[in-house]
Order: sequence, then structure tokens, then C-alpha cells
Amino acid sequence: MITLPGMDQVWDALPEARIVGGAVRDMLAGCPVADVDFASPLAPEMVMARARAAGMKAVPTGLAHGTVTIVAAGKGFEVTTLRRDVATDGRHAVVEFTDDWHEDASRRDFTINAMSATRDGTVYDYFGGREDLAAGRVRFVGAAATRIREDYLRVLRFFRFFARYARGEPDAESVAAILALREGVRSLSAERVWSEIKQILQAADPVPALRLMARTGVLPLVLPGADVDRLEALLARGAPVDPLLRVAALGPGDVEAFAQRWRLSRAEEAHLAGLMQTQMPRPEDEDAALRRALALAEAAVLVDRTWLYGGAGPGWERLRARLLGLERPVFPLQGRDLAALGIPPGPRMGEMLRGAYAWWLAGGCVADAAACRAWVEERF
Repeated sequence: MITLPGMDQVWDALPEARIVGGAVRDMLAGCPVADVDFASPLAPEMVMARARAAGMKAVPTGLAHGTVTIVAAGKGFEVTTLRRDVATDGRHAVVEFTDDWHEDASRRDFTINAMSATRDGTVYDYFGGREDLAAGRVRFVGAAATRIREDYLRVLRFFRFFARYARGEPDAESVAAILALREGVRSLSAERVWSEIKQILQAADPVPALRLMARTGVLPLVLPGADVDRLEALLARGAPVDPLLRVAALGPGDVEAFAQRWRLSRAEEAHLAGLMQTQMPRPEDEDAALRRALALAEAAVLVDRTWLYGGAGPGWERLRARLLGLERPVFPLQGRDLAALGIPPGPRMGEMLRGAYAWWLAGGCVADAAACRAWVEERF
């Protein structure tokens, strides 16, 4: 049974609550469980009253959907009142509260996510999720088309769970429903889609899921032009699990347009743009060449480029270790240093800075500030 700090306090206050969703699935699959969500037949106001009476903090984080966050032992636990859907539009749902566990489970997406567990470890499985998990089968609860129409994000969630848990051929009904309803993905927000793409690409081997996405016509909707063969080759080289590295292997096209479409953070966009540049050091390069490369790009970006455009084997492993072991050189001159030498701001100063930088770079990035100033003085 799962044991995390604070869980006993929650259960002491809410003995009728059960663990639900991913925590039960991962517990049965033997995967690490870092986060636990609870469900309760009690109304949100009663959940908060019970928690506060037990000395815990209770925050109404989503009362419209019955969700309260209880803070116990410094950790937050979401507790959601059992629900049934009243109306759905493919993106959002209007819900009513219920005390029926089966009814609540019937509105969840996949059988492996619809299980719940009590404090004593009893697992309630209304739709065969335990059997599906053991068989490596991802299957919607009830009619696949109905579940997808309730929320089109479930198309992408199917591939996320397929990438992580599936073995063998996919569920035929699920594939047919995705083929018929895939265009609904276009209605989803960029943030929700990008979150699912990243989680698909975080699987140990996302290639079978991506090939199935291509087969069902979903991959061109979210990653047009994606080259799954290139990703498969990257994995064969032993590259680390990194969603942006894998996006670069698939081929994002124009990075700026890709970043705008999926609302990437500035850091994500900059890193992806760095990965798409093909210049990189080679195993036979001396330290001077590595320092020059590091002056132009961070070690992590250079290492990722070696995975994308380089190879595997001892030579490449030693190169990656050397890149990570070298300190990144920093050009030691700034405009104020040239101003102190009597060079006024303007085009001439910029020209001298660029020249000094090129000289410093060519010398392997070892010249200090005094040597760089001397180079400028000699030419000025």
C-alpha cells in the first residue's frame, strides 16, 4: 500500500475517502508514487470542515468541481467530491456531486485510471482496469467515442498512457474512435496539447505511440512533418530522456513558429533553437576547440547536439564528459573597459570589441582581461 507523509492524517479526518486515479494505477504497476489524490463522498464544505477540525490547512482550489487541497505534513493532497457529468462540450464539463463511487468512476477516461483504493488496501475496480494494466492494454471506460467527445484531450492522453503502459496491439475500439474524432484535437488550448506532447515524449520509448499517432492521423495535427525514424535512431544511440531533445529529433520545423503555436516558455524556445544548430565538437577535438564551442553555447546544448548529430560509443561518451567537465569561458572585456582606454562609445567601440572577441576565441578562450586590453590598445 502507498505510504506518504501526511496520508494517515488525511485518512484520520476522512476515513471514507479513497485514493483514486494514477496513484492506484502506479501502485499496482509497481511504479513509484510521488503524488496521491483522494476522492470522497462528502461535500467539499464538509471535507474542509473535517480537515480544519483535525488541525490541517484546507484550501478550496476548485470548488466548482468539488476539489479541495488539504495540506498535511507539509504536503498537499487534492480531495475531490464524487461527481457525475451534467454537460460536456469537448473541453469542459458541468458536474453535480454524488455519493456513488461507481458513477464517479464511470466518468473517468481509461479503465486503468478508474480504480480506487481504501486505507486497508482494498482496490475497487468497476471496469476491468486491473486486468487491462496486467495485459498492457489501454482502453476507454465505456464507449470510447463518448469519452472522447466529453474531452478531446483524451485523444492525446490515450497515446500518453499507451506510450507508458501498453504492450502489443492497441485496443481496436479506441483506435477507431480516435480515427473518427481526431479533428477535435484542434479545439484544445495550446498549453494542454503541449503538456501532453511532453508527457508522451517522456516515456522510455515513445516510438510505438508516435507511430500509432501517425497511423491515426493525430501526429500531423500536433507535430506536422515529424520524422519518427530519426527519433528511433536517437533512442538507439542511448540518448537521455528529454522531451525537447526528442522534439528536435522529430523535426519541429521553424522553431519560432513551433514555439508560438504551442506557447513554449522562452527558455524552452531558446534551448530548442540551440539544439537545431548542427555545429558541434568532435571526439578528436582538443580542449581549445571545446572551449571555443562552449563560449558559443552551453555545455548541455552541445551535449544534446552530439546525441542528435553525432554518435554513440566510447569516444563520444568521453567527449560529453569533457564538455561537462570544462568551465564555460566568459569573454573578459566589456564596453566600459574600452571606455577606460579612451575609446568613445559608438561604431568604433563595437568594432574593437568584436575584433578582440574573435582574437580571444581563436586563441582558445584563455586570454585574460589584461591580455585582451593589450590587444585593443595595440590596435587603437
